[in-house]
Parts: sequence; structure tokens; C-alpha cells
Amino acid sequence: MYPNMYPDMRHEQVLYQNPNLAIRIWQIEPPRNSLSNAEAHARFQEYIASAKLKPHWHYHEEVEFLLIVEGGLTCYCPESQFDIRKGDVAIFGALEPHYTLHAYPGTLKYIVFQIDLRKHWDGSTLSSMQHFSEVNRPLSSMNYVYRSNEGVQKQTADLIREIFNDMNNVPIGYDLAVSSRIKSILLLLLRHDTRKLLNYNDNRMYERLQPAVDHIESLLSTKLTVDDVCSLVNMSYTHFIKTFKNTIGMSFTEFIAYKRIKKAEQLLLTRDMSISEIAEAVGFSNLGHFYNMFRRYNDCSPKQFKGRLREAHQN
Repeated sequence: MYPNMYPDMRHEQVLYQNPNLAIRIWQIEPPRNSLSNAEAHARFQEYIASAKLKPHWHYHEEVEFLLIVEGGLTCYCPESQFDIRKGDVAIFGALEPHYTLHAYPGTLKYIVFQIDLRKHWDGSTLSSMQHFSEVNRPLSSMNYVYRSNEGVQKQTADLIREIFNDMNNVPIGYDLAVSSRIKSILLLLLRHDTRKLLNYNDNRMYERLQPAVDHIESLLSTKLTVDDVCSLVNMSYTHFIKTFKNTIGMSFTEFIAYKRIKKAEQLLLTRDMSISEIAEAVGFSNLGHFYNMFRRYNDCSPKQFKGRLREAHQN
């Protein structure tokens, strides 16, 4: 699992503008009293000459798009590095570590668009949406489409701008428009994926593992073992372990820990329970282990998480 590979990585919590759409979109731009071009260039030269730069690796459960309005960024992923300039679009996968650096002198302005694609899966589009489940590779592998097809990149940039405007102006029917544009962005990637990176041969394997996933999610408070679930999908122990890791993207134990922490987050925000009661409710018999796992996924204690989210909702 990526977070274990980068111990200083930050798990970013995304606060949605509309929980039903599960998205956040905003523009990052310099303050009005920004430096002159000459001053900015001088600062930029000092910046890139510094040997003390430390990358700020982070990840989140949402897929992220970046659209450069002015200036440029250098984007870093575990397996790639690329530059994007004015008009360019970039995509990062869910839970994929990444960071960006200001790549060019002068003004930098860009739109950040984060979305939980799982909230947009439904029965009518399930077969197509499964192409974006990141079974074998993160969605950053699809950046080649934007780099090689200017038409797709321009259409995607226009759609992101339209989503940004609708989310800020909230005209009647904006939720329908935003949902439609999200699917249009995905359709552009799917239909212009000339390398067939989204055409997984094992999409059906996720469906086969679904009973095991459902079993885990329904019994998080109990002790769960591989033997309990591999029989549900008619697999041997060894075959199940390998298949689960390759298909889900996490090991069996990592997936259970992840789901337990997600359930704990939900209880922290919706129930009047003590920390120890929540830990027990999600299957942690050792409170210290619960705190350690919670910090691994959230970079804060359960109490800090609860206070931070409540404060954010009040602002």
C-alpha cells in the first residue's frame, strides 16, 4: 500500500462542497498584492536553486484533476514526473501519492478538482465505471491522453471550467449539469485510451470478490480471517490472498484496517461515543493499536479528527 512506502506522507481529508456529488473544486491564485514579474522571477530562481526543498507527498481517496490557468507546475507521482503549463490538464488516482512544485517564474493560477468517483457509480453505468476502479494501475497513467491529444485536453479543460462555474454560481439544475460533465470527462478518457490501459481483463474478478468484501464490511467489529471469506468465493487460501491483493489493490489485512478506520471516522462524526467504545465497535481490542492505525490514515488523533471536521463545518 502506497502510504507504507512514504512514512511522512500526509493523508488529505477532502471536505465536499456538495456531499451528494462528492466533489470539491476551487481555484488557487496569488493574492492581489503579488510580486512584480521581476521580483517573482528573482524569488523563483532562489527557489529552484535551494537544496533544502522537501516534497510534500500527500494522498486522498478522491481522484484529482488539475487545470493550469496561468504559469505551470511540475507534477510528481511514484512512477512518473511531468510538467503542465497554461491550458494543460493532469489527473491523479485515488489514494495515489503525489505532489507538485511551481515550475515556472511569474504568476501561478490553477483549478483543483477532487471527486470520489465511487459516489457516481450506479446500475445504469456500472460496467463503464468499473474501467476507472484502478485495479492494476493509478489513473495518473492516463495523463498520456492529455499529452498526446490536444482536442481531448481542451474539451476536458472546458468541462472543468464549466463545473467550477456551476459549483460557484449554483444555477438551477447545477447538480444535473455537474454530474453529466463528470461522466463526459470520463468518457473522453475511455474513448481515447489508445493504449487500452483502462480495458482491464480482470474487471469481473472484482465482482467475484464482492461477497468477500461485503462480508468484511458487515462484520468489522468481529475477528476476521482469510479462512472466513475465501470459502465464500470458492478459492484456496493462497489463490484468494494473491487475487485479493491484485484486484483490490490492498492486502486482506490492509483492507480490513482501512475499512475499520473509515467506519471509526463515521462514528466519530455521527455518534456520541467515547474513543474506546468506537475502537471496540470497529474491531480494535487494543486502544493503542487503534490510535496508531488512526494516525497512519489521518495524521491526527481521533479527538483531533472530530474537532477539525466540526470546526470546518461551522466555518
